Formats: sequence, structure tokens, C-alpha cells
Amino acid sequence: MALLCTVIGLAAGAAPVKTGSWEHALSAYTPPQLPAGFTHFAYVNPDAPKGGLLRLGNPDRRSSFDKYNPYTVKGNAPAGVLLYMFEGLAVMAQDELQAMYGLLAETMLVAPDLSSISFRLHPLARFSNGDPVTPEDVAHSHRMVGGKDSSPAYQTALAGISQVVVVDARTVRFDLKERSLDAIFAAGTMPVFSRKWGQDSAGKAKKFDDIVTDFPITSGPYVIDKVEVPRRIEFKRNPAYWARDLGVRRGQFNFDRIVYRMYADPDIRREAFKAGEFDIYKEYGSRSWARKHQGAKWRDGRIIKTAFQTDTGQGLQSMHFNQRRPIFQDIRVREALVLAWDFEPVNRYGSFVRASSVFNNTEFAAQGLPGPGELKLLEPYRAELPARVFGPAFVAPRTDTGANALRENLRRARDLLAQAGWNVAADGKLRNAKGQHFEFEYLEPSTPGRNTEWQRNLEKLGIGFKERLVDFALYRTRLEKYDFDVITIVESDFTLPSPADMATSYGSKSADEPGNNNFRGIRSRAADHIVEAMARASTLDELRDASRALDRVVMWNFWQMPELYNNKEQASYWNKFGIPKVQPKYFSIDYLNSGIAEFGPWPIRAWWDKSLERKP
Repeated sequence: MALLCTVIGLAAGAAPVKTGSWEHALSAYTPPQLPAGFTHFAYVNPDAPKGGLLRLGNPDRRSSFDKYNPYTVKGNAPAGVLLYMFEGLAVMAQDELQAMYGLLAETMLVAPDLSSISFRLHPLARFSNGDPVTPEDVAHSHRMVGGKDSSPAYQTALAGISQVVVVDARTVRFDLKERSLDAIFAAGTMPVFSRKWGQDSAGKAKKFDDIVTDFPITSGPYVIDKVEVPRRIEFKRNPAYWARDLGVRRGQFNFDRIVYRMYADPDIRREAFKAGEFDIYKEYGSRSWARKHQGAKWRDGRIIKTAFQTDTGQGLQSMHFNQRRPIFQDIRVREALVLAWDFEPVNRYGSFVRASSVFNNTEFAAQGLPGPGELKLLEPYRAELPARVFGPAFVAPRTDTGANALRENLRRARDLLAQAGWNVAADGKLRNAKGQHFEFEYLEPSTPGRNTEWQRNLEKLGIGFKERLVDFALYRTRLEKYDFDVITIVESDFTLPSPADMATSYGSKSADEPGNNNFRGIRSRAADHIVEAMARASTLDELRDASRALDRVVMWNFWQMPELYNNKEQASYWNKFGIPKVQPKYFSIDYLNSGIAEFGPWPIRAWWDKSLERKP
């Protein structure tokens, strides 16, 4: 799908980023908000006091660690290594749609045809061992993180870069085989580390996936101080941190020491937080958020409970219908299955929003009737698109509009199934003219029984629903071979829609490529055309029109059963923190979002120990 990742017919001045000049920052479609020499980001306190101790638990399912290299497959590295030790040539602003400001790089230069991006290193940039950061270190980092011994996720993220060239003593150039924003921002935010990391006493380098217990030699604000493998690691702030006075770092990384303790059992972890063993607890479960984050310590203010609103785009969580299976090829059948899903019992605690878009929580979601820019993309394919694509934007069916709302939805579903040739037989099962029973298998790798309401509603329609629980290795294998009926997929969070991601999920070519993300088996000339338009977009308006047009095509074809999303970061924290007055738009609570161009955890980076504040 190289076409989808290439800017086609790029005219002078039409690039989605500034090209042809050295810049302190690069921003997609619009100029960066902050000028060269800016003093700090708005969402930090530049005068935050330094000192104190931050205690954290494991932020994900990893309950132990056995290595310090976070970029390889084998073993588990503690989360803090990524957060506190590794830096890129640039850092993402957390209040702009997609903007990166120079960090290890003082300035950046994009070629007019988007064929390369060059970085001029900051003269002060140093690793924790005192060595200067050099172009050779940057090139080495790319060979390691983008190479065959790295995790496939990082290889994929850096796949748009063909090579890294050392230009001179301070300049390095990334040549791009994909002339896309994805490749440009991946280059800027790729982790950089010393060539000495993993060398033996004779200076011989190890294979990247053999670098396991060597402490990383990096440029970040912290270094590893104490370790108790497999469950405790302590970081200390580097007093000689080279970037502490730069605008991209001022007011951040304020604690002298940060300690992670890993817990194997989630209930024990929650109780440990309540007992004061660590300071911040992010909650994922809506039931737990409603019922377990309460008690005397919350009532008297020792613990604060907050749901932080974010503007991060919420990737679509949905059940994918594999249209390689004949039973899912009729749009009326797919719509009937969507009508049978009841959101209200799932959202009984009110934490979620019903998903109605590929681009939830953003301006890129379709709204109202299609505008002129959308119609220009859609009209050539009117004959092969559902008529509703040209009407109001898709809104997922609801069951909270009256006592009989679910019953009405099921009645509509029954009628659609009948129109498609499926009727309830004497045995109560839904059958076609050949007598075949309508049944399918739902493949689940971890949480059985979460679709009981949907299963019950489908049974009322005579549909057979079989859940099959498999281990994750088999689950991945079956996904790679497209050997399933229905699965649940949660697409990545984002700030700007990625044409490359859309191509792998909705492009016709990817439907025939095992191991790709077109799980639904979508083959649509309209979707292909619109994704190409997304890749060609040179203005934010063009990207918005193309995204909304694609949204209409995807949602009104009922290629999936949309579920839900949460646009809040739910956390309880001990009342020990000073917090900046301004909150960023894009952030997480305690861990990095996936991918290379990451938006980091605002509390960990920008909060401070309020006991150290100067008293008036």
C-alpha cells in the first residue's frame, strides 16, 4: 500500500509540514504554537520544586521484570525504563494535534518532497555517562530498534524509514521510503541511546535481543539506582541531566526518586494503594471505579478521586464480522446483529460512551449531513454505497429511549434477517432456505462471559452464539490467518487519523495479506479511494473531509458492531501532589500510549511534592 503512504503530486507549499528550512518544531497542517526559545509548556509549572519520592505500582499486566531493554520481545522490562531514561530527537507537545519540538535535536529540516528529515543535534546533549550524543549513536539506535532483533511493533513503527545517514559531526538524516507524516514523526520520536550500551569489556557489541541485564546508557532525566528483581526498581534523578533548563523539559520530572513495586494480583494491588504503599492508581474497570474507589480515606480527603477528561481520539472498539464467512456478507444480517447488542447493561455504572465512529471523541468523526468536500469523495461511488452514507451521520442503536426500545430493536433485526432469507424454524432456530442454522463462534483470549446480554438477545432471534476461549498465542495465530467468525478489536488512540493505519484496516489490498489488520475482510473501492485522499491531504480541512467520508462508509456498511469508549482517565491518588493549573489535551495517567510518537503520563512528568512548596 505504498501509494497510501506517499504524498502524490506534492506541489510547492502544499506539504502538510513546513519543509526546506531548519525549524525548532514541526507541526502537521498548522504552524507550531510555541516559538523558538519558548520557556515551558503550558501544562507544567516551570517553578515546580524538585525533590521528594514518587511511589508507583505496575501500570499494566506485567507483574515482574527480568530485563532492562524495553524494545525486544523476550522478557519483561519495568515500565519506568521507557518513561524516565530514553529520549528521542524531539518530543511531542501534549496540547497540539501533532507537533514535535526539538529535544536531542536543536533543529529539524524536512526535504521539500518529504523524502527525508534531517536533525541537527543539540550541542549540550549528553548521555548519563557523560558522553556527547552523536549522529553515530542515532544511526546505531535506528539499526537496533528498527532491526530484526527488535519487537515487531517497533519494526512496524519505523518501517517508513529506509536508512539513517551520518551527514557531519552534528547532523543526521533519515531517508524515508514512505513520504508520510507517520514516517516523519516516527523519526523524530525514535528512542536514541549510546552505542556503548550492551558492549562487553573489549568493546564488542551484543545482538540487540541479547542486551538484557545491561543498564541502558541513555540521555533521560533518571538513571537506575536500586533493583530487587523481579518486583522492585528505584530510579534517581540525574543532577547533571543535560536538558533540565530547556523549554521542552522545564517544570517536568520533579521527584528526586521514583520507586516501582510490582504486584501479581490486581486486588492485592488495589488494597496496597489504599494502605499507602504507592501514590497513584489508574482504574480501568467501570464497576471497580464506581464501587471500590470510596471509603473513609476518600471522604476525609486523604485520597482524591478524579476522572480527567482528555481530547485523545478514541480508536473504535468493536466486534469485527469476518466477511470472508458467507453468513456475514449480507449488510442486512450485519445490521441485525448490531441491533441486538444492548449497551445499557454494559454501561450500568455510566463510565462509557457508545461508539458511533471510527474517530470517536474528535472533530474527524462524521457529523450531520456530508459537506461538499465529503460528497466530492463519495459521489463517484454512490451506486455501490448504502444510501444512508449520503444522509445523517451514523448513530449506534440505543435501548434507553423507552421501556420497549430493546424489543423494537429486536423486531427490526428479525425483519432484516427475514429480508435476507433467514427465518425462525419450528425448532426455534434461525434457518435459511437450505435449512442451515445461523450460528457463529466468538473468539476470546482473556475475558469469557462478557457478551452474555448480546448472546441472550441473539438467542431470542434464533441465532446460535458460541464463545471459544483460547490462549493468546493461538488467538494471535488465528487472527493472522483470518481464521475466526467474530472478534473484538480495540483500535489505537490517536490525535490525527493515520492514513497508513486506515490502509491496513480498511484497504482492499490488506484483506488478502495474512497478518494484516483488515480482520473484517473489507474490499471497497470507495474506502480505498478515500484512504488515498487522506494520504494526499495537504490541509487539515482536506484530512477532516476525507476522514468523515471514510467514517460514513465504514459505519453505514455495518462491517462491525460498535461498542464503547471512555474519554476519561480515571485515577485515585494520595493528596500529596502539587498539580499544574493547566491540563494537557492528550495524556495518560501512568504509562505511555502505544507506538513511537507517544503522549506521556502527565501526572508522572509534571506533578510535584506539594510539601516542598514555598510557604507565603
